[in-house]
Amino acid sequence: MTVLRPPTAERIIETRALTKRFTSSKGLFGGTVSVSAVNDVALDIRRGETFSIVGESGCGKSTLARLLVRLLPASEGAVLYEGNDISELSELEMRRLRKDLQFVFQDPFSSLNPRMTVGALIEEPIKVHTRLTRSERRRKVADLLKKVGLRPAFANRYPHEFSGGQRQRIGIARALASGPKVIVGDEPVSALDVSVQAQVINLLEDLKAEFDLTLILIAHDLAVIRHMSDRIAVMYLGEIVELAPNDALYDKPLHPYTQALMRAIPIASPHGRSMDVSLTGDVPSPLAPPFGCRFHPRCPHASDVCTTTRPPLAEAGARMVACHHWEKISASSPDIAREPPRSADAEKRFALFREKSQRQEPTTAGTTEKQTFREV
Repeated sequence: MTVLRPPTAERIIETRALTKRFTSSKGLFGGTVSVSAVNDVALDIRRGETFSIVGESGCGKSTLARLLVRLLPASEGAVLYEGNDISELSELEMRRLRKDLQFVFQDPFSSLNPRMTVGALIEEPIKVHTRLTRSERRRKVADLLKKVGLRPAFANRYPHEFSGGQRQRIGIARALASGPKVIVGDEPVSALDVSVQAQVINLLEDLKAEFDLTLILIAHDLAVIRHMSDRIAVMYLGEIVELAPNDALYDKPLHPYTQALMRAIPIASPHGRSMDVSLTGDVPSPLAPPFGCRFHPRCPHASDVCTTTRPPLAEAGARMVACHHWEKISASSPDIAREPPRSADAEKRFALFREKSQRQEPTTAGTTEKQTFREV
């Protein structure tokens, strides 16, 4: 498979023909059935960038995220971190590497132990990966809580005492505790209210700059990650169908599936859409994916070659596209203005809203700064 190599930036994570299959029993009389959740994926993620993976629910993006940090073992292929294949590392070696690769889960409540205080939850990775004393660990916990917009006194509380947005901030603080180089966020804002989503996204951007992080974000909503991604990979039924820089993807998507995702983004102005792409049919079953291009049963540009030959993920200028007809689509598709231009007053209101959301601190009713860190 062709892999688009970054021209200058150092690659921190690479995947080579990465495949993950799940098997299960079939029917009353036994037998097995295999599902390829991720199929022959090749990616290069650059150090210090925000790399997003998007697609419909069930396309395999969350499985891919777990493969990148070896929360799941790969069936085939390899994941390289700083040039080393992590699939070949022992459990002890992988445990030492965990401090560099951290994960923020979609549901912050289920990922936090309800029997542990917030302070104990954040302190746990510090205990495992550092040799700091108890007092030094407590100071670091207090500092991390401040970094994510929470009060140090919250260290004495339990996860159920917080809102969804606050719990996600706690999850981010826990991920930062070991001093990672890479943070993978599996739809970190999809379960939150829209106003809280903006706060968490702004927080991630600020923390990325402050701690020199590489962010890998999983999302199904292209509008959420537009303003913070450097490059975006689009997945469909376990395969990457388009990989492009942020501006290029939003201005002129080339794959028909990417075009359909763009059209699904709700916008305020009816004049903002300049492309009419309609999909027919449902997503095929991953138990029996279509031959050739997996998208061809729903594609308005499909031809005979699409039904028999799988398109390779090939270079198309500054991006990569897995489509037999991308040149024809590129010539016939106009550029997309996804957001209508704002007036000067609207721009000012937007800037004030962003500034307010960055500074906003969650309510702390019934809590005083005199509370002390509970012994853990």
